[in-house]
This record gives sequence, structure tokens and C-alpha cells, in this order.
Amino acid sequence: MTSSSALPEQAGRTCHNVVNPFHSAHYFAPELSAEMAKLGIEKRSARYFATRGAAMGAVGPGAIAATFYNFRYELIAEHVPHVWTVTTPEEVLAARLRAVDGTLRRLLGDETVESSEMAEAAELALRATEGCSRRARPLYAAHADLPVPDAPHLAYWHASTLLREHRGDGHLMALLDAELDAVEALVTHTATGRGMTYQGVLATRGWSEEDLKAAQERLRTRGLLDAEGELTEAGVQLRKDLERTTDRLDRGPYEHLGAEGVARLTELATGFTTTAMGAGAFPASLFGK
Repeated sequence: MTSSSALPEQAGRTCHNVVNPFHSAHYFAPELSAEMAKLGIEKRSARYFATRGAAMGAVGPGAIAATFYNFRYELIAEHVPHVWTVTTPEEVLAARLRAVDGTLRRLLGDETVESSEMAEAAELALRATEGCSRRARPLYAAHADLPVPDAPHLAYWHASTLLREHRGDGHLMALLDAELDAVEALVTHTATGRGMTYQGVLATRGWSEEDLKAAQERLRTRGLLDAEGELTEAGVQLRKDLERTTDRLDRGPYEHLGAEGVARLTELATGFTTTAMGAGAFPASLFGK
């Protein structure tokens, strides 16, 4: 049952911003590295492509490039489909869930993982996912076909994954509409001060400094970036419009949950994410301006 009260502006985005880290923390966790190494996947990029892409099956580099958007195709092709000759998507998905369990227990502690608040968060987040749509959302749709884990902390993680990929698929639609290519999307996001650092982009996305400089020049030609690499007024507006479009395309789950449910999920998620980040869930070198 949804709440009849109106959803405040940006409530869905605010909720997503504190739910998403619960999903994404495992990408940086030693538990994932260890589990994937057991399957024969040692390299960081291969691990990420396999882990996040496994729900789609043993897809090739084209499907990964299309759904991940901002990675260099040649980097993807170095690892995919080779990873599927080493292991299977089913094995990767099982390893991922084991890694998530270990990661969350380390970051949050067993008491929080097994708390009534965690069970409540799982119930709320899963209810929100009932308002998601599979159409034109390949990463969300693939994950939505996976079973919901029994343990509340893993059920909440599963729901946070669905909410993250649902918004992400919609965000790619907004990027295409704004005519931002993969590198331009990264450059403008970094320029907001909320995206990856340029060093993080160079270390993880496969692009070179020349690629970033060329993208900056294209953005200057469009009047979106200034000579110092900062967003112009038009660039700031474009990023605001991108987020508003993404909000609109992602409103389904939060409208379904309702204002009271969204507020409570945001409260619970803020507590979990704050604790996880305080425990070092994310490498500081990759994020921040």
C-alpha cells in the first residue's frame, strides 16, 4: 500500500543517494577480490565487468559497453568475453552474494546486519521496487529476474541494487538526450565536484589524458566548460537538467512507496551508509573534486 501524501520534490533522488552506497560498497571490498580470485578473475576491471554484468548472462563487450556507458570499449574487450571462459555468470553471482555478506558484516557489524531496522529497510526497499519498470532498462531488468535473498541484509542489498540500476538505466537515457558521450559525461560529472576525480577516471575507465582533454575541448566549444575546466553557467544548468530528467524517469518506485515510506527508508539508509562510509567503504582517492 502506498502513502496518499504527496512526494516532496527530489525525495526520490535523496533516497537514492543514501541507498546506492549500500549497493556499491562491495565493488571496493577485499571480500569481492578474494571471492573472484577463487574463480580465476584477478584483475580489477575484469572483476567489475563480470560482477555487475553477470545478471545479463555471458554477454559480450558490446552489451557491457551499452549498459555501463562510460567505460572505453577497448578496455571492456580486453576482459569480456574472456571472463566467461574462466567462470560462469552463475558462479559469479553466487560469489558476489558471499562477498556482499562478508562486506556488510565487516562494515556494519553483525548486530546491525541482524537488526529489526535492517529487516524494515529491506521490506521498504523491496516494496519500492514494485514500482520499477523493466522496459528499456536492461541492467535493472536482468537483476530483477534474480531471486530475492532470504537474509534481510542481503534482501535489502538486492533491493538497493534494483533501485540503483533502475535509476542508472534512466540516467543513460538522459545522457543520450543531452548529447553527452561517455567521456563528456565523466568530465562534466567530475566538474560538479560530486563525481570521480580525474585520477579515478584514468585509473578505472580506460580513457587516456588525451581523451579527457579532447572531451574538455568539445565541451568548451559547446559553452559548457570554461578555460579552467570548470562548468559554465550553461554547464551547471545542463547537469541540473540531467538530474531532473533522471528524477522524472525514476519516479515510479518512490511514488509507489509513498512519502512516508520514502522518508523512513531514507532515514534508515542514511544510518547504514554513514556507518559504512565511516568504516572506510570507499577509497578516498577515487572520489571528490
